[in-house]
Amino acid sequence: MKNILSLVILFCAVQLGVAQTKDEQAVAAAVEKLNKGILDPEKALLKSIASEALSYGHSGGKVQNKAEFVEDLLNGPFDFLSVKTSNQRIMVSGKNAIVRHTFIAKASNAGVPVDLNIGNLLVWRKESGQWKLIARQAFRVPEPAK
Repeated sequence: MKNILSLVILFCAVQLGVAQTKDEQAVAAAVEKLNKGILDPEKALLKSIASEALSYGHSGGKVQNKAEFVEDLLNGPFDFLSVKTSNQRIMVSGKNAIVRHTFIAKASNAGVPVDLNIGNLLVWRKESGQWKLIARQAFRVPEPAK
């Protein structure tokens, strides 16, 4: 019984340590909505999540505005087969939020299989009560030393 009580206390302490604020939860939900739009592109969804001022940077250096971002996902050469994130950290400051995570995906680029493992820095801004993506910059994650 003592071991079970210890586990319950430990579980509660861990949950309190990772508790998110309402805004952090809303930003995390917005990131998931973005990932859904990347995996299964739908024009209305993509337009609703992106700010009009979007600057969307890729790890290869290409930068897109909102219209280019939406068009590329709808009709570009990349077809995402799976998308997930890890090591996500969210920091909210007023109407702005910064998200950092590792973006892991399997895709097809013009029919050629591609595995992605990149870092992302996303900047979100609360506009009319909704979190909108205003900037994203992807970067290559260094390979571990062998």
